[in-house]
Amino acid sequence: MAVPPSSSRTPSSAIPDNASVSLRKLLLESCNLHTILDCPGGTFQGAGVKTVVLFFEKGAPTRKTWYYQLDPGRNMGKTNPLNDADLAEFVELQKTFADSDKSWSVDATSIDAASYDLSVKNPNGGEEVIHRSPQDILDEIAALDVESAEVLASIRAML
Repeated sequence: MAVPPSSSRTPSSAIPDNASVSLRKLLLESCNLHTILDCPGGTFQGAGVKTVVLFFEKGAPTRKTWYYQLDPGRNMGKTNPLNDADLAEFVELQKTFADSDKSWSVDATSIDAASYDLSVKNPNGGEEVIHRSPQDILDEIAALDVESAEVLASIRAML
């Protein structure tokens, strides 16, 4: 789905994550970078990496940037491409640059002037992941190995 351009917006441009500091500085100082759309890996066939799409208007410096972290809830790829429904929430929220669990705004004055880092770091986080200890993981593997051996033994008994 193409986001319909408005009379005041320049069509979006894709710039790789490793863009130079000078390019990011120039972009922020000479254009209003109003939106950054963070797409998951596999969104665009052949890209091989996740893609970040930048929406900007030429002529005025950036004051605030609205971020949206696209999460279609499935793996993207050739057989499961991006569709209109995947972008519906983004398109709706972008109209007012509304904040949500997947979207937030960053004031340009808070961007590090040394790196002009535009990386996507969702401050809304999400649920905290509780990691199991290595010992718990090893114990579960051992228990599963025992269960697998029992199943294999019963199959062998049927032969």
